[in-house]
Amino acid sequence: MKKQLKIAVVGPIPNDTIKTYKGDTVTKYGCVTHPTIALAKLLAGEGEVIPVAHIHKKDKPGITKLFADYDNINTSGIFTEKDQGTDIELIFIDQNNRVETQLSNMHPITASEIEPFLDADCFVFVPITDFEIELEALKIIKSKSKAPIVFDAHGPTTYVNEHGKRHRQYWKDIDQWLPYIDILKMNLEESQCSWFDKDYEDDDEIYDENNTDHLGEFAKHILDSGVTALYVTLDSRGCVIYTKDQGVIKKDFVKSVPVTDVIDTTGCGDSFAGGLAFGLTKYNDFIKAAHFANALGALRTQGKGFDVFKSLLDTEKLIAKNYI
Repeated sequence: MKKQLKIAVVGPIPNDTIKTYKGDTVTKYGCVTHPTIALAKLLAGEGEVIPVAHIHKKDKPGITKLFADYDNINTSGIFTEKDQGTDIELIFIDQNNRVETQLSNMHPITASEIEPFLDADCFVFVPITDFEIELEALKIIKSKSKAPIVFDAHGPTTYVNEHGKRHRQYWKDIDQWLPYIDILKMNLEESQCSWFDKDYEDDDEIYDENNTDHLGEFAKHILDSGVTALYVTLDSRGCVIYTKDQGVIKKDFVKSVPVTDVIDTTGCGDSFAGGLAFGLTKYNDFIKAAHFANALGALRTQGKGFDVFKSLLDTEKLIAKNYI
């Protein structure tokens, strides 16, 4: 009998109010929900997905109903005891840039909340703010499991000020985290915030989409610190992967899956991380993982709901069309 795979998705399930750049207003649960549902479809008949999050008690019925359509989503990691979840307002300026206001904050995920799921084959962490994941949660996985850890840098490069405004920040304690991360995923802006020590709060021009000069040196530091692979997404262009082959740094570029009409980019990064987790868990292949990551990121843009995600067969057809 073929082994059933288990992937845990760890982070917040925010109640998002999204105002798109086209003028529409959408209310839905975000972050962890995107990779969880995408993975549930990919793993249908092959495994289960375990979302791990703190939520408000008031949100439990809605989240339970959302996941009820998928019999391979294990909701035992969704905690309401603290009654401390996340509420966010996102106003898109254009399809890639948005202003975010965080109205409430999730209680951090601790090692004790990860421990019941140490039999998972992979953990994918998708924090959106710096306080949401305790480092001890990663340490317990490293000490008691061989499962790889996929970690999204969006969380540690983002903080919330006293007015609920979300800002970029320098990831000052990155070196404390790297020994416990196997796959580090970030976008180009987050790579800059992880490498250049400066104050980002009032600088509206910090992100230069053409500035990749730092990536070689940055990737060397990341890989020398114990990370197996660094994925840096480059918006619509695709992603670049840095790995080591017999001590020599290897760089691979994987083009994006093109889309003609972008409807909603909320959750693209989370979906990308989920695709990485699937590709690495099922195939143990960095390039295949990028194919699935790019495919899920592209699919996420194609609508406002979760019906944008496809079965494994249909996702593989999309990948074959673009990469084979």
